[in-house]
Amino acid sequence: MSTQLKLKKPAKKKTTPKLSVVNAPTLRTAALVLAALAAVLLCAPLFLSTFQLTLMSRLVCYAIVAVGIGLAWGRGGMLTLGQGVFFGIGAYIMAMHMLYSDSQIFGTTVPQWWSIFANPAVALIAVVALPGIVAFVLGFSIFKRRIKGAYFAIVNQALAAAVVVLLVGQQDSLGGSNGLSGFRSFMGFAVYDPINRIMFYFTAVGVLLALVAISYWLMRSRYGELLVATRDAEERVRFLGYDPALIKTAAYVIAAMIAGIAGALFVPIVGIISPAEIGVVPSIVFVIAVAAGGRASLFGPVVGALVLGWVESTLAQTFPSMWSYFQGAILVLVIVLLPGGIASIKLSALKNKARKARKATS
Repeated sequence: MSTQLKLKKPAKKKTTPKLSVVNAPTLRTAALVLAALAAVLLCAPLFLSTFQLTLMSRLVCYAIVAVGIGLAWGRGGMLTLGQGVFFGIGAYIMAMHMLYSDSQIFGTTVPQWWSIFANPAVALIAVVALPGIVAFVLGFSIFKRRIKGAYFAIVNQALAAAVVVLLVGQQDSLGGSNGLSGFRSFMGFAVYDPINRIMFYFTAVGVLLALVAISYWLMRSRYGELLVATRDAEERVRFLGYDPALIKTAAYVIAAMIAGIAGALFVPIVGIISPAEIGVVPSIVFVIAVAAGGRASLFGPVVGALVLGWVESTLAQTFPSMWSYFQGAILVLVIVLLPGGIASIKLSALKNKARKARKATS
């Protein structure tokens, strides 16, 4: 009786999956989606009332913040719960510039030290540079000490809370809890002129589209791969000779500068900036919107910010006391059912379709 020996196939060697540009679409796909997004946003004024256009302009500013959070959190794994601070820095700088410019025309009285931002070029540079400097000092000191995860998020929240307390105490120079308002002109254009308000909207949309394109380029770049690698295997990146602290700090600084730009656009559009717009709660709302849209995708944060903001404005008018519960429910549902956000739905469907196709051919 012959005995057949069954030779076991050698076990496949486990290899670490290549850390690449996860969820970064191809150039063609990104261009098509960006063109569709541009078409929708640029045609919106044709169908929106003046109030709705102002609301949409505000949401576009929030979407700009979301682009930065998507880069830092989605690609870098840094839960930034203090983006409201950098948003506020840009907003307050632009508010001081606008009020100082108005004082030279209409003779109103403002603090003399605001003259630092009298020059439009200086104000525009400061809107980007100051949030970046603050983020670099804070981020580099944190990441060099290898602080990450929940501890990093707590530090960001503490920063947001501290800045709000500081601003509330500056009643004479920064308006205290009431903030700064009463703007009449922005770079020589009347703030409340209907034509100019449409122009402000188009400016915000143009900035959003440009930053999405830059974010895509970063995702596909060598730095984008290093950022994802640092998120998934920080010690291996360090072993290869790179400095994870610098890699993460760069993403944190870029996100902060993007938030500063959004804040500067927010002021002439909305007409007011106060501590209520930059504290812990707004920072958490930014994160919820990004999580709902899909933090690791290119367009998910933008879609999440626009859709969630529009839903908020709709429900808040009908059920003003229920919106906070609705936000919490969205966050729980995303964490439990859709960790990848709305953007992961199509991706999951494509993966299931490919899996079924492989089974059918095998």
